[in-house]
Amino acid sequence: MTLAEKTTKKKKEGFVGQKMIVLPPNIKRNIASNHLISRFHVVASGFYPHAIYHDRERKSGCSEYILLYCTSGSGTVNVSGSTSVLKSNHFVILPKNTPHHYKSSLLDPWSIYWLHFTGKSADHLYQRYSELGAEPVFLAYSARRIEDFDQIFNLLANSFEERNLEIVNIKYLELLANFLYAQEIDPLTLGRDKITNSIQFMKKNPFSLYSVKDLAAQQHLSVTHYSKLFRDKTGTSPKQYFIQLKVQTACQYLYFTDKSIKEICRELGFNDPFYFSRLFKKLMGLSPANYRNQHKMD
Repeated sequence: MTLAEKTTKKKKEGFVGQKMIVLPPNIKRNIASNHLISRFHVVASGFYPHAIYHDRERKSGCSEYILLYCTSGSGTVNVSGSTSVLKSNHFVILPKNTPHHYKSSLLDPWSIYWLHFTGKSADHLYQRYSELGAEPVFLAYSARRIEDFDQIFNLLANSFEERNLEIVNIKYLELLANFLYAQEIDPLTLGRDKITNSIQFMKKNPFSLYSVKDLAAQQHLSVTHYSKLFRDKTGTSPKQYFIQLKVQTACQYLYFTDKSIKEICRELGFNDPFYFSRLFKKLMGLSPANYRNQHKMD
């Protein structure tokens, strides 16, 4: 099957092992009149595991905010023409009433938890998110976070009775706060440790070439210790993470500039355009040329 044939298999939902709940209109009306949870409440939630061909576009946006939390794999998220890569241990919140298009990687399909939430407090919560940069935000892996998602989902699946909806939405608010205030809750989650310092160093130097040995030495760690700490925090190797950053930077150049692929490749420190193209296609599911053409057509 060719890549072109594969890209036609777009799916909004219907994945093996998926979980999804969408509240019916009468339940939404009941929540809107509940003073305890009307200011913040979730109207839909779910989990899509290994969601190959997942592709969702809303040209007029959605009336609720949407949280996407990637636990494995990767994909892309486009909001009002700006594209970013969403990968493992990152989350993004899509603004309400704003055109967007998100899709899973064909070669490394994502697994995502997602929420649609609304209410007057939702606007303030999105403002807190925008202060983090309004782009995919990294969070260190936490088994407890996954357990919380599953527990709250199961509570919601049990009943739409008023008291149950109250505790569900109180817990969802607490869960979202753990995303938005992670640094305040646990400073080491986002900063003040050697691996976060290393990640920041990579982000500031996407046009340089550094070996794992160089990166470990920069943090005064042995290669073995550095690599273990890095994988524990991010779920991937330093080399793979740095390549992902370079590909993400390449996406921006392909989208926003007219630089040739060879020029972009050279600026990112790759002497072999064919090698870079293979890396790009492995992560994005498209060659650099096809990626540019696809977005230029949009």
